[in-house]
Amino acid sequence: MKSRNHHLTEVLFLFVFIILKFILSYFLVNGVYELHRDEFLHLDQGSHLAAGFTSIPPLTSIFSVIIKFLGNSVFWVKFFPTLFGALTMLFAWQIVGVLRGNLLAKSLVAIAYICSAYLRLNILYQPNSFDVLAWTAIYYYLLKYFENRQAKYLYCFAIWLGLGFLNKYNVMFLVLGILPAVIILPNRNIFKDKHLYFSILLVLIIISPNVIWQIVNNFPVISHMKELAETQLVNVKRADFFKEQFLFFISDIFILIACFVGLIVYKPFRKHLWVILSYVFTIIIFSYFKAKGYYALGLYPALLAFGSVYICQIIGKRYVLAVLLIFVMVGFFAYTIPLLMPVYSPKEIVRNHNRFERVGALRWEDGKNRDLPQDYADMQGWKELAAIVDSAYGKVKDKAAVVVRTDNYGQAGAINYYSKFKNINAVSYNADYLYWFKMDKPIKDLILIREAGESDPERKKEKPFFDKIIKIGELKNNLAREKGTTVFLLEGAKIDVNSRLKSEIEERKHDH
Repeated sequence: MKSRNHHLTEVLFLFVFIILKFILSYFLVNGVYELHRDEFLHLDQGSHLAAGFTSIPPLTSIFSVIIKFLGNSVFWVKFFPTLFGALTMLFAWQIVGVLRGNLLAKSLVAIAYICSAYLRLNILYQPNSFDVLAWTAIYYYLLKYFENRQAKYLYCFAIWLGLGFLNKYNVMFLVLGILPAVIILPNRNIFKDKHLYFSILLVLIIISPNVIWQIVNNFPVISHMKELAETQLVNVKRADFFKEQFLFFISDIFILIACFVGLIVYKPFRKHLWVILSYVFTIIIFSYFKAKGYYALGLYPALLAFGSVYICQIIGKRYVLAVLLIFVMVGFFAYTIPLLMPVYSPKEIVRNHNRFERVGALRWEDGKNRDLPQDYADMQGWKELAAIVDSAYGKVKDKAAVVVRTDNYGQAGAINYYSKFKNINAVSYNADYLYWFKMDKPIKDLILIREAGESDPERKKEKPFFDKIIKIGELKNNLAREKGTTVFLLEGAKIDVNSRLKSEIEERKHDH
């Protein structure tokens, strides 16, 4: 009876933490912010299901189909990353159970998870939240396997590795980190288990559709990685990568320190030494490739679990110390919330410019500081842009013979999401939209969306080919990344626009 009551108490505590996770994820986002440019792309992938995409593997598109089925509202867009975050917290809770931690340790890991960068990560509908979930599940099932050598845990490990691959290729860095960590320790006995090889076969079966797609399409992932390295990772400094690992968990720093100490000196943890070695190897690999700091976030839920258990071993029954630690964690996290979560409006952030700049929050992927964090600037101006495009689209007589062509995937996705016209089908030569042009009928009109600073603001290039060119409007939001983006309506095509577009599309595909 006592055991049953204890179990019910644990379930109740876990339920409270999960509800708290959802509440914070929704209520710590200022309503002035719109969806993020990446979210629009992922949502549109749900309308173009395939075994792969140029930017990411296909799993996110499956979730997008579900979101569309549920109504495609912002609530459901935000629900799934929050759900993945809650499941990650659940796995961390379970890891504490594997380590024979008590309810206090489980509560501590839940609080540590909430009081960290994961809260920010889980408000964006991107592959990153599921990525962290998959990494944590992989750690959990390997820990369970090494604990009792039951084959079923290897197959669960395989399923999560396969799903992690179909979500984001980033998971292979974890594999590269775990492999040497296991080989150099007694855990290498895993290679004597025939079920390991059957589980590897299961992984290959799960990922085979995407691997075949990559082969058939000449490995677009390689081109994407090259572009990423040339445009974004080139501006990443290794020192910043390591600094961000600290800043992500500044409220939880004592728990992480306890993890590293515990895995070295605490005897019950020594059989799990492969965990800390896998962390070290993976961090070294990421650092070598000058990865972005958040790429490594999947490593930490397991570490927080170890740290929580060891701290509770040190504290023992001195619960006053536990309460004090939780108070410090929550208090410090509350102080950093304006820096971590979009609770401030853009104008408030500008007024507190120095505070954000000191922690590097205003540094964009090009290495320069701006008025807003890049993610926040990417959540501004989209409704305004869609309204301008709708104004142009409303003037078109034959809507089946018009193409809405944008400069980037953010513009295209935002127009498709916020437009009052359901079948507007905005496209771009950028990202996956390059493959989503519809030209079933001869094109008579063209709605052109061009970024600020474009070299031909008067559209002199297109004037010989259309009867009339009208500037419909310009995005005015000063703090939006798309500020100055202009919408043009090109009416009455004098040339075969279809052939011209097909030629340009093939040229861009060749470049990719």
